[in-house]
Amino acid sequence: MLNYLKLTRPINLSLIALVQVLIKYGLFESYHASTALSNFQFVLLVIATVCIAAGGNIINDIYDSEIDRINKPKKVIVGKTISERNASTFYVILTTLGVGAGFYLANTIGKPVYATLFIGIAALLYLYATYLKTILLAGTILISVLVAMSIIIVGLFDLVPVTIPTNQASQWEVFKISLVYALFAFILNFLRELVKDLQDINGDKNGGKNTLPIAIGRSRATTLVFVLGVITSLSVIAYMYVFLYAYTSAVLYFLFLVVAPLLFFCIKSFEAEKTKHYAFLSLLLKIIMLTGMCSILMYPFIIL
Repeated sequence: MLNYLKLTRPINLSLIALVQVLIKYGLFESYHASTALSNFQFVLLVIATVCIAAGGNIINDIYDSEIDRINKPKKVIVGKTISERNASTFYVILTTLGVGAGFYLANTIGKPVYATLFIGIAALLYLYATYLKTILLAGTILISVLVAMSIIIVGLFDLVPVTIPTNQASQWEVFKISLVYALFAFILNFLRELVKDLQDINGDKNGGKNTLPIAIGRSRATTLVFVLGVITSLSVIAYMYVFLYAYTSAVLYFLFLVVAPLLFFCIKSFEAEKTKHYAFLSLLLKIIMLTGMCSILMYPFIIL
């Protein structure tokens, strides 16, 4: 059972669930936004999102099993401790559960067309695992968009159904903040995917992938990661200056828990050469994602 749990990548799933909870209860409620989802309905949204994401992780591991034997032989599960057939069955169960929960939720809020979001995301994750990840940047961009979508979908289900002309302006202001966090998640995940491609370059070559490090070389790709890290750091600083400069607690939070780790990431990426360096950078980006998203907890203090 533990191996089945590992196959879903529970830490990543927990981060998705946490961010959705922060968006609804940390952001939307802080601004007293009109919301459509009851607690039970929101739990359904989280279940649908997490189950589909877990299914995506499993199907990706199934198709990457040979490559993973080169990149991370000690962490291979499919074909080693769990058969490919059982892994495929587990994928079907989780994806069906996620789509089913999403379909039920969409109908309970009177937006049955929203069910297509879950079907589409599940289909894209399958397409990524079977084909798109072999195309230069296509898979990297797609996964980053879907990570951002896990944030946007909370606003689509919780804000949009109860948005009317009289509250449209205030609802949009809150939704815009969630879009900023979705953009932040997209950029950090895009960076992390590039770092993981640098880490896995040897196995990816044997697996026929055409990742950016393979296409332009490890050195140029590492330089690109450094440049994107600098741009991301400057963007966060600009956001602080424009929107948060009057709130000391928020500025200090961003400086020490978002900007400082990002600058540390830039320094380490500039020096990175070995696989263990890229593994550390990947972990660092995951931590920055967590601290960045937890900054949502500052909004109750900002709007006082």
